Amino acid sequence: MGLRALGEALHEWKPARVAAVDPIAVIRAAWSEIVGENIAANSRPADIERDTLVVVTRSNAWSQQLSFLSENIIAAFAAREVQPKIVRLRFRVGKIMLSAAKRVVQTQKHAGNSGAVGDGDSPRVPAATAEEAMARFREDVEAFWRAKRAAGWKECSQCGALIVPSTRSLCSTCAHAQAGEREGTVARLLYEVPWLGYEGVAKLVAGLTRAEYDGIRHRLLKRWWETLRRARHAGRLSRDGHERLIASSYVLLKSGIAPEQIAPATVRNLLGEELHDLIYQQPAN
Repeated sequence: MGLRALGEALHEWKPARVAAVDPIAVIRAAWSEIVGENIAANSRPADIERDTLVVVTRSNAWSQQLSFLSENIIAAFAAREVQPKIVRLRFRVGKIMLSAAKRVVQTQKHAGNSGAVGDGDSPRVPAATAEEAMARFREDVEAFWRAKRAAGWKECSQCGALIVPSTRSLCSTCAHAQAGEREGTVARLLYEVPWLGYEGVAKLVAGLTRAEYDGIRHRLLKRWWETLRRARHAGRLSRDGHERLIASSYVLLKSGIAPEQIAPATVRNLLGEELHDLIYQQPAN
């Protein structure tokens, strides 16, 4: 079973009620102590897959260098009693994000805080146990949250994640998910009742703007036409004949005419002779 990503672990963790230790969070918290600051700046523990730790590195060269240290790294995990037990490492090249602890240090230095956790002038002694590493990690997260709130950051109204001060009430992730749900709802309506138009759909989807509707309509027509174009190019319909339903919704949405008012000539003009004959002159399965 895959473990949670660090961002999710940070979001769900609350200081007042600490639950079970997340192994990937423990590894990330102690990573720089295990491999050193130089390597830690160019690598990131990404996930645990059964007994394998997946490590993202900045380049193939860093992957090769870390592979030479695999035995030492695995031994360090064993000393910290990380569960599940890590017996091998797997590397892949990707983007390296700044760790939460380093973001805390940078935020606190920028704000001019004295005595901040992880002061660059006095590096901390490496944690002796996994529990101590995790406790330090939690302290850093608390300091990070305090610094953000002091700077005026607020919580997303949906998930509670901290977001920059603005008129928006949602974080970018929740806003994107909400927009995706709205687009899916509008797309289903345009497929099932394409003659409703903007006014009809707006009555069913609260807050839908004309620009938003036009954008979804444009993307949907483009996607439908690509499906129909492929069928025309192949000279045949798929086994389930779903192109017929798509063609019907395409014509109604494109023309904006109610089904009982649309003329055969309009259908032929919008689809073209070849596609029209392919769809409507072949017997349905």
